[in-house]
Amino acid sequence: MDPNRNQPPQDNKPEDKRPKGNLWVALIVTVVLVLLISSVVNAVINSQYTKTTYSEFLAAMENNELAEVEIRADRIVYLTKEEAAKPAAEQRACFTGLPSGSAMALAEELYAMGVTVDQQIVEDNSGIILVLYYVLMIALIFGMMRMLTRRLSGDGLMGGFGSSKAKVYMEKRTGVTFRDVAGQDEAKESLQEIIDFLHNPQKYTDIGAKLPKGVLLVGSPGTGKTLLAKAVAGEANVPFFSISGSDFVEMFVGVGASRVRDLFDQAAKVAPCIIFIDEIDAVGRSRDARFGGNTEQEQTLNQLLGEIDGFDSSKGVVCLAATNRPEILDKALLRPGRFDRRIIVDRPNLQGRLDTLKVHTRKIRLAEDVDLRKIAQATAGAVGADLANLVNEAALRAVRKGRQTVNQEDLMVSFETVIAGTEKKNSVLTDTEKRLVAYHEVGHALVAALQKHAQPVSKITIVPHTTGSLGYTMQMPEEEKYLQTSEELMIELRTLVAGRAAEQVVFGVKTTGAANDIQRATALARNMIAQYGMNDKLGLMAPASVSNPYLESQSYMDCSQETAALVDRESQALLQNCYEEAKELLLSHRPLLDEIANFLLVKETITGDEFMAYVNAEAKQLPDGTEENGGPQAEE
Repeated sequence: MDPNRNQPPQDNKPEDKRPKGNLWVALIVTVVLVLLISSVVNAVINSQYTKTTYSEFLAAMENNELAEVEIRADRIVYLTKEEAAKPAAEQRACFTGLPSGSAMALAEELYAMGVTVDQQIVEDNSGIILVLYYVLMIALIFGMMRMLTRRLSGDGLMGGFGSSKAKVYMEKRTGVTFRDVAGQDEAKESLQEIIDFLHNPQKYTDIGAKLPKGVLLVGSPGTGKTLLAKAVAGEANVPFFSISGSDFVEMFVGVGASRVRDLFDQAAKVAPCIIFIDEIDAVGRSRDARFGGNTEQEQTLNQLLGEIDGFDSSKGVVCLAATNRPEILDKALLRPGRFDRRIIVDRPNLQGRLDTLKVHTRKIRLAEDVDLRKIAQATAGAVGADLANLVNEAALRAVRKGRQTVNQEDLMVSFETVIAGTEKKNSVLTDTEKRLVAYHEVGHALVAALQKHAQPVSKITIVPHTTGSLGYTMQMPEEEKYLQTSEELMIELRTLVAGRAAEQVVFGVKTTGAANDIQRATALARNMIAQYGMNDKLGLMAPASVSNPYLESQSYMDCSQETAALVDRESQALLQNCYEEAKELLLSHRPLLDEIANFLLVKETITGDEFMAYVNAEAKQLPDGTEENGGPQAEE
């Protein structure tokens, strides 16, 4: 039989653990401060006068040297004629004590001598006023000291520096559910288990299973890691603590650790709940003693590790974190029992982009001609944030044009704006520059169209844009590919260098317009040789390694100088070979190159259908339906 069955329920309020000695500390410090302030005030007041004896005052009075006298309750303040003759700023009065009962007689005698006399009126309640003054001063200082000691004992540092800065979204106030997240089906499926555990923990504990204490969301910027975390809280209908990793790091040592403790203490009180730490690499960076350490960051990380180990996952406290730099996280943070589950939030595929566009256009008025699948095909590699920005730019353009709905042109123009920027309406090119740009862009498009398995050309323009490009050729893939063969990469290389090849074939010059093409071609050629193993001399060796795969994905050479020099030579030979092949294609189709370039000079912008009409017309003129160089028939 339970002896506590009939006992009243206990109050679950946390016990006040502040030390009682703080009250006496505050009182003692207050008294010391009041005495110190009083002594300082008296010293400042007395420093304005010269102290003399009463005998000196009487001698000055007998010698008729007094100019002004002020008789106060406890002293005599006087000014001699010598001091009165000085400027007011340089005058210095004297003071001496006043014998009891002599004030009235002294005043009459001084008045008879013609000395200016001023006597302060001393009221009976002056003592009360003095007492009230000291009481108010003591009360004010004591209140300030009491508040200070409470903060010192409660938060660990003055001013609440040690308190958590986490934003708390209670219940469904996150406003986000899985319905608002598209293109991340695999990630949502992995997170669904956490939601089910928060709803039905019993069926997991019955079999002896434990929920992972920490889940790490890894992905490129803009893929929706924070949105997924909020959706988990919205689906689970539990409190959601959101904080950035940089909020833990401060200049003062110990502040971050105090904030970690405060955050987990708050979460334990409202469990089940979710703690979300965004950009955890700010606080979870690997500890490295070789180059010195950051004491504050290391203490904060150690406290975070201890808190994750300390809480019981069966109570329903789940810690989510997001980062795009998992390679720099401390190994102790990623071990089983802490952040032991990693969920990749990858860039969406074609269907994912289509679903994401549907989510972002849910509240947008769309015209009947809108085909979101074409937009999804054109935006290969885009993340959710890019697609949201694209839809918003299209809506803004529709408003600028004075329309009530967003049409397909608005979406395509906004997509092109993201790629090349807006059109420069005030830029005027010379006739020679326009011809160079036209042949350059047609060179790209024609070499792409004359090769097998190349991406179809959707648009060619020679209108300058704000990104610095004087024109561009847009290719839209027909299907999304996850693998590329060496031949497909060679086709891309020939297409990239075809602009410079067209300048050489037609004008015999080299311009700066091919700078970006050459940079992209060089990077692709080096990747083929140094990473993809597509070179006969190096074979399957990969002398280059990739750092920060979820950010800029930069590669660095991890090999000897001889191998690096070989990579340079092979890259140069590969680019030169593709350049010569592009020139041969353009020379063999020189009439078609001139015809399309002249048409582009007139219209400035042509569509992929208009371009392919010229290519197909030439292909039909050949007797066997093949190109002169043995390539396939060009099809629209």
